[in-house]
Amino acid sequence: MNPYTIFADIVAGRAPASKVYEDDDVIAFMDIRPMTPGHLLVIPKVAARDLSQLDPEVGGKLFKVGQVLAGALRDSEVDCDGVNFFLADGVMAGQEVFHVHLHVIPRTPGDGFGLRGRPTSPARADLDYLAGSIRGALDRRG
Repeated sequence: MNPYTIFADIVAGRAPASKVYEDDDVIAFMDIRPMTPGHLLVIPKVAARDLSQLDPEVGGKLFKVGQVLAGALRDSEVDCDGVNFFLADGVMAGQEVFHVHLHVIPRTPGDGFGLRGRPTSPARADLDYLAGSIRGALDRRG
């Protein structure tokens, strides 16, 4: 299966998927390469290559469904102690399949999954400068 079209094939019913949720806008199913047992993907039915192409209301729905699924994971036989959401937007962020998708990853002690980055401690002036730049970009977007 082509990793670039697999989600479209799942939405169209041309590829198998272990579905856990579906409505008019999104579908959620088991990840075939899970980081932990119970790892789910939530995808919009209308393809969007990245977040800039995703309808904001559908984007909100991805997270709303993810939130409901997180509760279901805790109440299921997965019996997780926590849940991580992960959404990669662009190659540098780790995106490999270019159809927006939200990972819902159940967490248990010692599961081996986690963030490996190291935070920095920038000066307040640097934070203020970048905050102003981002506010300016928001203003230009309308």
